[in-house]
Amino acid sequence: MKKVFLLLLIAIFSSCSGQQPKINGVSFVGSPKEISPDAIDPVVQVNANWAAVMPFGFLRNLETPTVVFNIERQWWGERRDGAKRTIELLNEKGIKVMLKPQIWVWRGEFTGNIKMNSEEQWKQLEKSYREFIMLYAQLAKEMKVPILCIGTELHTFAQTRPTYWSELIKEIRTIYKGKLTYAENWDQIAKVPFWKQLDYIGVDAYFPVSESKTPTVEELRAGWQKHKTNIVKLKDTVDKPVLFTEYGYRSVHYTGKEPWDSTVVEGNFNFEAQNNALTALYQEFWDEPWFAGGFIWKWFHNHNEVGGKVNNQFTIQNKPSEKIIKEFYSIH
Repeated sequence: MKKVFLLLLIAIFSSCSGQQPKINGVSFVGSPKEISPDAIDPVVQVNANWAAVMPFGFLRNLETPTVVFNIERQWWGERRDGAKRTIELLNEKGIKVMLKPQIWVWRGEFTGNIKMNSEEQWKQLEKSYREFIMLYAQLAKEMKVPILCIGTELHTFAQTRPTYWSELIKEIRTIYKGKLTYAENWDQIAKVPFWKQLDYIGVDAYFPVSESKTPTVEELRAGWQKHKTNIVKLKDTVDKPVLFTEYGYRSVHYTGKEPWDSTVVEGNFNFEAQNNALTALYQEFWDEPWFAGGFIWKWFHNHNEVGGKVNNQFTIQNKPSEKIIKEFYSIH
């Protein structure tokens, strides 16, 4: 009864303050095979109200000008048909969607370093990327998706070819009437040339916030201050709300030191560090009126088979942090 009363008070306060409900999201990883409606139930149970659906295109290397996408060899969830069905299943359970098409470079090389060797190759890449994004802009229109993310961590491409991106955004808006964002890596957000054309400043929020093995919440919040100051400065300059298009921490020692690091290592499990890092992030950002919310990285369809106490990767599934997020998402 007390919890119901508390939730009612929070709802009343949020309504009176004029704030929009926060985007309490998960990054829903594409499945190799078609999923059933049951795969969405754990998303609902963790009190998420949004999910990022992420179809993929592929580049052979950092200098390849052709994006390969929507082919049978891809996983079901990484193609258009799989993305469409995943959106349907999420919507049926009341979960809103950000459609977030992404590029993967073979061997996992960083997409921010994609760079062509000639003007001809740049134009080839632009044509190919346009076809990739417009396919999913059409899907976003068809499915009435509320947010479309037009790219992820492509800083060299974005900064080198600003006119292309400006024109691409204009073209997308001729068919898609929802909100647009772009997901930039934490260390390049101030250099994106087209923020003012979008609706959200999209940040993949893997900021270094602590060098301790098991940092406290207080230490982590202190580590956020310089980054938060820069985020606010950018927000004030661009005059757009901030959306964490990705955020998360591994359940590993030193999780706040290089949060982007996904290197597979054995052991070093540290669930307290993951709990504290997530708690600090929530305490710093979720009550800010200019902060739209975020999508935790990452969430798998086969909930009962992933995560757990022998997993030191990003997912919170079947870890202590799942309870933290469930409680936090319930009141925001």
